[in-house]
Amino acid sequence: MTTALQPIQGLHHVTAITNNARKNIDFYTGQLGLRLVKVTINYDDPSTYHLYYGDGVGTPGTIMTFFAWAGRRGTLGTGMTAETAFAIPQGSLAFWQNRFAGKSELTQRFGQSALLIRDADEMPLALIETPVTTPERAWSKGAIPVEHAIRGFHSVTLNETDATLPAAVLVDRFGYRETDREGSRIRYQSATGTLANIVDVLTQPRVQAHGGTGTVHHIAFRVPDDATQVEWLKTLRGDGHHVSPVMDRDYFHSIYFREPGGILFELATDGPGFAINEPVETLGTKLILPAWLEPQRAAVEAGLQPLKEVQTAVATV
Repeated sequence: MTTALQPIQGLHHVTAITNNARKNIDFYTGQLGLRLVKVTINYDDPSTYHLYYGDGVGTPGTIMTFFAWAGRRGTLGTGMTAETAFAIPQGSLAFWQNRFAGKSELTQRFGQSALLIRDADEMPLALIETPVTTPERAWSKGAIPVEHAIRGFHSVTLNETDATLPAAVLVDRFGYRETDREGSRIRYQSATGTLANIVDVLTQPRVQAHGGTGTVHHIAFRVPDDATQVEWLKTLRGDGHHVSPVMDRDYFHSIYFREPGGILFELATDGPGFAINEPVETLGTKLILPAWLEPQRAAVEAGLQPLKEVQTAVATV
């Protein structure tokens, strides 16, 4: 079974869970050097923040997002995204090893060095040297020298009991292809793009997973526009998936479904982007609410944890 639709172009964003928005901002902007491109609320739970990080403008394929939910720590298991890996330029590994000295582990995957680290919530991350042909895909005014700065996503790793479960979507529908195997890890790569285009599937016996702090909530894949997204919605429902209606997230439009192994997938449009309701020069410097919630701003702000010095200096791109 193959799709007549344009193959999926790779990852759009990864959304995870933190229980401390301040520490989360400190890590992803201060330690990883990403730009905080949007401070808003969870549209489904306006009492909590939704934080977005990425390159200078929040290009699809660079966007890491977090729901700031107080609650129990999550437990990694099967049917869950186990790791998010970022692409760093060739020759940058030593810089990052020094930056995370004593807090990292070096391993090898498919002939590449992967530096394993954890964020402020102990969520697994990796930094992988990647040939980069688009140096503009970095936040040049962040905490990391631009020659070493993160370019976007390298890959995500899915924990599954059987690799055929996600492959039923990744390969048979999204147009990914298997490119390598190494032990219990299988690598799939999208047909287009050079960054954010890899999904690894790690198979293991069933381990009970619990969502919560320090775990990934869902991963999103790119579709170019609304019309294509509607076609994907019809196609996936025709395959028997329970797919949500199109949801307006202001910065992109989304549909959601679970792949056969249970991991929540999203298809998100490339536009309209994060500058739709604030200037590029000041992205991430204040709380932005959706238009439907703006009349309740005072009540919303009163219920949120104050974020002092979210971004003290207004930088220009």
